[in-house]
This record gives sequence, structure tokens and C-alpha cells, in this order.
Amino acid sequence: MESEIRDVFRHCMRFPVPISASVIADELLDTANKKRCITVLTRWSQCDLERGVKLQFSKTWTLLCKHDTVEHVLPSGTSSQIENELLSCQSPSGTLQAVIRAEAGHQYLEVWGQNGLEKSLDLTALNKHGRVYEDAQFGCLAWSPCEKKLLYVAEKKRVEPSVHSSFGSANEDGGLVLLEEQDKNVYVEDWGEGLVGKSSPVLCVADLNKAAVIIYAGVPPHISPAQALWAPNGRGVVFVGLWNEPFRLGLKFCSNRRSALYYLDMKGNCECLSSDGMSVSSPRMSPDSCWIVYLQGEVFGPHHQCLSMMLYDMKNRSTSVLVDVVRRAEKGQFAGIYESLPSYCWSADSERVFFSSACENKKAVFSVDRTTGKIIQVCGLDVLRLDDFGSVQLLTIQKDLMVLSCSSPNQPPCLRAGFLSTVDRAEDMQLSNLGGADVYEVFDWQPMLITPPSQEENHQFSGLNFGAILLKPYSPPERRKTPLVVNIHGGPHAHFAADWNATAAALTKLGFAVLLVNYRGSTGFGQDSIESLLGNVGSQDVKDVQRAVLCALQNETTLDPDRVAVMGGSHGGFLACHLVGQYPDFYRACAARNPVINAATLLGTSDIVDWRYSSVGLQYAFDRLPTSQSLISMLDKSPIIHAPQIRAPVLLMLGERDRRVSPHQGLELYRALKSRNTPVRLLWFSDEGHSLSKVNTQSDCFLNILLWFKEHLN
Repeated sequence: MESEIRDVFRHCMRFPVPISASVIADELLDTANKKRCITVLTRWSQCDLERGVKLQFSKTWTLLCKHDTVEHVLPSGTSSQIENELLSCQSPSGTLQAVIRAEAGHQYLEVWGQNGLEKSLDLTALNKHGRVYEDAQFGCLAWSPCEKKLLYVAEKKRVEPSVHSSFGSANEDGGLVLLEEQDKNVYVEDWGEGLVGKSSPVLCVADLNKAAVIIYAGVPPHISPAQALWAPNGRGVVFVGLWNEPFRLGLKFCSNRRSALYYLDMKGNCECLSSDGMSVSSPRMSPDSCWIVYLQGEVFGPHHQCLSMMLYDMKNRSTSVLVDVVRRAEKGQFAGIYESLPSYCWSADSERVFFSSACENKKAVFSVDRTTGKIIQVCGLDVLRLDDFGSVQLLTIQKDLMVLSCSSPNQPPCLRAGFLSTVDRAEDMQLSNLGGADVYEVFDWQPMLITPPSQEENHQFSGLNFGAILLKPYSPPERRKTPLVVNIHGGPHAHFAADWNATAAALTKLGFAVLLVNYRGSTGFGQDSIESLLGNVGSQDVKDVQRAVLCALQNETTLDPDRVAVMGGSHGGFLACHLVGQYPDFYRACAARNPVINAATLLGTSDIVDWRYSSVGLQYAFDRLPTSQSLISMLDKSPIIHAPQIRAPVLLMLGERDRRVSPHQGLELYRALKSRNTPVRLLWFSDEGHSLSKVNTQSDCFLNILLWFKEHLN
């Protein structure tokens, strides 16, 4: 049995996932007939379960085009593994590629051209700063317009060694940090889960002609720079500044941190371009360098939210709302922006901005007209033959060529590319298949839209729907009814799109039906849905999941109501443990990864302490202290109070280094169940954080979950 489970999981995990695409060459072949050759470079991620590592590789596609049509896609040849690459960026002319690479304890800035490596700077040896930031929250790498300088973000250099210096502890990457004797034990804040060791970022510019690095002066001390790009003339930079005072809060998965957009010139003069009382991200310069779009949200409250798109006019130095927050959406219509903008998101004429966003149970690509603000769904059209895909993700749009990643729950990702048509002639747009997995797994899936019954309505936000996606085998094994696994996403303000999900696919291939639930509070259903969950965790979200399960069982008679299991991580684990406690006779098994078990005891240990207050409907402020009433509210909404009723066997998977949800949360439930002789098993991963994302950990968790479910559902 173990061998079969491993083989199926290996099969589902082996499919590559595209992570980026860029146009690296555009050569005119025949001026009279407007024939040209375009080269597209794509980067992919792939799991190698044998070695227990995640690999990255690149693949290049050559497109022969006439006018605005791809006539031929030439064979791409073999893929090429990318090793130790942290960041990369193509120069504006397309002739140079910049790479920041980590090797043998050093970080290097490399410049590659048509004749190989043209420049290499040992950033570690230059000793101007600490480690370069490569994460999605801070990281950036940008060429200056003159292609002689490169802009990036790195950790601020620590104190210079002196006769009184001593070595501090090894940092997360194994490097030693020199500290003054009197400072070596001073606590240094960082930016929380997934950003451990990242504390004080600085803006860095590498001058390629001088083979030197300078640190930008003038960034106000109360903010940390991130997501930087060059201003049009190359004489300054635009960046996101994140407030680091009075103290840092966890940043990963949180779009509600106070921040603003700034312009900093070479003389150190810093100017705020946006409101400084909001949260901003994803600044993107238009091709004509006249406009910047960026995303903006509220501070505190939901840690992930529906965002507005702002437009900054570089000439008139004015800001306007291009796409407003969507409170509610009509069925199947644009439901708001919930994720970062692609690095390249503008049409070539600087008139339209393109982006991907969750929309009910799917993900689609939209465009917004810069002048009118009109929003159009670009993909998902019958004429583009994309309706068969549950998820379409925009990787890039450059020179009006769009590259899309398309997938479904039963189809791993593949790439499509095509030239942008005018809004009035969408039917003229043609998409070509670049490659990727040409596989359709033999199981079915369907989206569900669910209306809560009157007794489960939120009267402050009445009339809200929520969603789910059901995956099921074509025919039950041995003509028996199919067991059902209910999979719940974390967040809670996150989303299950109808895309390729290796875990759900493997479960289905092994004979389970899988229900992926987007309860009220999930993204893709408008801001009202998100806000409806504040103060109602542990009740509204629990009822939504249970309602989705009952609807699935009622509509699909092939499902077995006597063999239902539940699984989830983080807030999904919180809900899974709530469900087995509130419906003790319904669920037969539970598997929870890093679950929130007791919000009151989690209050002082989580890197996002603000969410502990917001989740129970309380306003947060940096100087807020817990009261007996707030702690009681947190406890009352937690799964731990239902522990005496839990009878379903519970499998817990905990990461020792979790900064978001302390592993002591899971231990609290483990001890409560052990003391009551409820079957419980605990897996402890000493080198893992909140996501349990290492390949070997994912494989081990999946195997244990499957064995646990098979044991207790049969």
C-alpha cells in the first residue's frame, strides 16, 4: 500500500509548474510582410522526490509571427537546470541578463551577454551589505535605463569588526555576524514567518563600470524599502516603504501592513507619492514611463483583502483610483483584485493594465483601460478555447504578447501565448500552445456555488454566497460508494482556485473524492465576504464547510456519508479540528497541519498578533494589551473548547520553526486528546516552518495522511 501511495504522489508532484516568462528577443525578419521572430524565456519549478529537492529549470520558445499572429512555434529543445539563482532580470534592450547567485557561502552579481559571462561581482567580498533579499515581499532586481547599473534590496551591513568585536551566532544562512561586545545580545526584530533573519533592508545600486556597490542614502529610518524600480530618467528610484515602527509584524501573506510609495533621488531627497496611511504594493511603470500603477489596501483588519488599483500620473504628480475595491460581484463577474501584479502588466501603448485574480472558484485574467477604468475579462472566452481551464494565470505581457499558464484540477499546467487584440475584436485573438504537461487525469471535477440557509445567514452581510470544488473518481472502486476527504484552505482569507493541486489529484487517483471549500471569508467573492468573517471565526466558517459537505453528499449519491474525513493547515487546521469537535459523529478522521488550537494562548507567540484581535472582531493597535474579555472571546472561538467531544482520530503535523502558529498549539490539542484516550498521532518536523514546504516533508505528510485515512475510514 505504501508503495502505491508513494508512486501516485510522485506522479502528481512531478509535473513542472511555470513561475515566470519573459520576452528576451524580438527580431524583424521581413519588414514588408511584418514577419518577426520572438524568443520567450520561461522558468519552471519541479519537485524531485528521489533527491527530496525542488528544482528550477528554464525553457526557451521561438515564435515565428506575422503581424500580430503566431504562425509557428518552433521546437524548444531540452530544458536547462537553473542552479543557485536567487534573482534574474533582462535588460531593457534584451541583450543582457543579470543574475544574483548564491554559491559556496558567497553571493554574486553576474551579467550575461551573447558571448557568455561579461561581468561578475562578489557582493559578499565587497562587504557593503548583508544578504540580498530574494523574497516576494522585498526582493527586486532592476536595470537602469542606461543598462550600466542594477538596483536591488539587501540586508543592512552590521557593525564593522574592531578589537572589541566578537562573533555572534550563525544566522539562518549559516553566515557569521560580527557584533560589538556590548550589542551582541541585543534582540533584532525580523519580518516574521518566511522572512526569518531579514530585519533592516537597504536599497543597493551596483555600478557595473566601476565594479562597485553603493547604498542609497535618504530612506527615512522608520520605513524599510522594498519592491524598488528605477524612475524614468534613472536619476532616482521608486520604492515601497514599509513602516517598521513601533515594531515589525509578520509580512508574508499579509497585505494590510502600513506602507507607502516613495521617490528617492540620487541626492538623498525622499518624497512620498501616495497616502501614508494605507498599505501599498506592486508598483509597475508603464512602457512610456508616464504612469505607475500600484495596489492599495487598508491597514490592519483582514490580513489579506480585496485591493484597489491606483494610478499615479508622473507628469501631473497626481493619483487616482483605477480599480476600486469590489464589495460584491454579480455571478461570474469581476470580483476584485487579490494578488500581486505581474512584473510586466502594461500593454505596449500604455493604455491598458493586465492582471490575474480570483473569481469565485476560478482564476481569470482581466484588463483595465487606463482612461475609462473599464474592466474586461480577457480569458475564459469560448473563442479563446480557455473555458475548459479552471485557472488562467498571466505570467507576462510584453510587446503585446501575452503568456498564460493554464490548468485545471485534472490537468497540470501548460502554457498558451498570443498577441493582444483590441477590446472590440477579442474574437481575433489567437492563442498558441507553447508546451507544458499534455495530460488529462482520469477523474472529474465541478465547481459549486452555495447559498447559506436563512439560519446560517450573517445578517450584517446578508445574501453572500460561497463556493467549493468537488473532485471525484469516474467510478467508485469495487462498486462501493466513494469516501470523501474535505480539504480546507488556510488564511482564512485565501482561495482554492480550480487549478492543478497535486495533493487533491493524488487523493482522487487513490480512490477518494475531494471537496475543496471556499467558505465565506475566502478571496474571490468580494470584500463583504472577507469582512463577514471578522468576529465569526469558529462559527460561520465552520457552518459553511459543513454546509458544503452536506450539499456535496446530497447532490452526489456516489459519495459515502459514513466515510468522511477532514484535513487542513493553519486556519484550515483550525476548522478541521472545530469540525471534528462540533460534529463528533459525522467525521471519521482528521489531519491538521500547524493548526490554530487556542487563539488565547497563541496571542503572545504569533508574528501576526494583530490578526488574533481582528479575527474575533476587535480593533487592533500597536499598544493594545489583552483584557480578560478579549482572551475569553479568543478562547470561546477556538477548537480547544470542543476537545472533550472529539472522537475522530486526529493526525497532527507540526513545524518546530513555525513563527505564525506556534507548534505548542498542536501540542495543546495532542495532550488534551491523549488524556481522554482519543486516538491521536503527532508528526514533528524540527527543520520546518509554517508551510511544511520541503519536498521530503510534503511526501512524508501525504503518506501519513493517506495511511491514517485508510485505516480509519475502512
